[in-house]
Amino acid sequence: MQFTEEFFDAGLYRVDTDSVKWDECRRAHGEGALPMWVADMDFPSPPAVTEALLKRAAHPTYGYTELTERHNAALAAFWRDRHGLSFAGEAVTLLPCVISGLKTAIHTLTAPGDSVVIMSPVYGPFRFSVEATGRTLADAPLKKDAAGRYTMDLDAVEARLREGARLVLLCSPHNPVGRAWTREELEELMAVCGRYGAYVCSDEIHADFVFSPQRFVPLLSVQKERVVSLCAPSKTFNLAGLQIASAVCVDEALRAAFRKTLEANGVTSGNLMGLVAAEAAYNEGRGWLDALLRYLDRNRAALREEVRAQLPRAVLTPLEATYLGWLDLTACGLTCRELTERTEKAGVIFTEGTFFGEEAGEGHMRINIACPRRNIPEAVRRLKTALEQGG
Repeated sequence: MQFTEEFFDAGLYRVDTDSVKWDECRRAHGEGALPMWVADMDFPSPPAVTEALLKRAAHPTYGYTELTERHNAALAAFWRDRHGLSFAGEAVTLLPCVISGLKTAIHTLTAPGDSVVIMSPVYGPFRFSVEATGRTLADAPLKKDAAGRYTMDLDAVEARLREGARLVLLCSPHNPVGRAWTREELEELMAVCGRYGAYVCSDEIHADFVFSPQRFVPLLSVQKERVVSLCAPSKTFNLAGLQIASAVCVDEALRAAFRKTLEANGVTSGNLMGLVAAEAAYNEGRGWLDALLRYLDRNRAALREEVRAQLPRAVLTPLEATYLGWLDLTACGLTCRELTERTEKAGVIFTEGTFFGEEAGEGHMRINIACPRRNIPEAVRRLKTALEQGG
């Protein structure tokens, strides 16, 4: 099959599939609402995935499933070929999802009451995971320049470590600000952590969405000790509903402790269909992924042009990575709650900036561009209408 522009332009009708992005949106906001929020894609997954699932489903029993070396080998080969990172299959630990990996790292490496560092604005479950595990949030907010580009505040990170934090949760590439951290930035972060013997858990679920000239730099290629890397096929190949992810940890002592925590919580095996889909995606979905990235790159350009033309007061953070645009609408003088009330009336649904940090995300909205390109100008047009018409 040729994965042309027309293939992705066609999109996918997802209504009545129990889709959070579409069905929940329609129930809450009506049939005409345009969902640009939840971070999954409105494109078919690679055909090889569907074929593998149908083949396995045709065998009429779905009992206890052995985790074979095939899955780990497929994952390792994909990361070696795609990102230049080599690791043995034994370094891989299966997870239901990346969020479970964040919580497992917190439970493994800290005690109740300990501080855990995050860098807001950041994916909401970073904050929620710290709070849900009875730890103390130690925020080291990112710094932002006039163009809307973010960088790490390593002085703030060091201050949190000096105060006693021993774990840093890193989002790499960063959701929602779209940064692809450079090797130099990651080396500087690890140098700071090294001075305090701190661990880093790196959520690298968006690793495959980095746009030229930037490149994704795996944290494990910078340092192997005191690092857990979390990855999944769910974003890359649109498999989130199959609940499969992995922790990659080369540090043997850390890996053993991480697995002990998982076993204590009853996490001992994977989702049968998730394993089948992941193996097919890693082995046979690369051509589809290459075509998808070309399409998303053009969507990225389309978003930039539409914001420039229709929203002159907005600041769109330069999108180096992910398929999630970060819009600064603070010049409009509205809170996220007020922005959401207006956009819902205008029939377009974004993710509120405060989901990523009460202060750092105020006045911002996140927009998902993993959709047919025609949805992007329409979404921006509705946003413009919302800002002009008011409440």
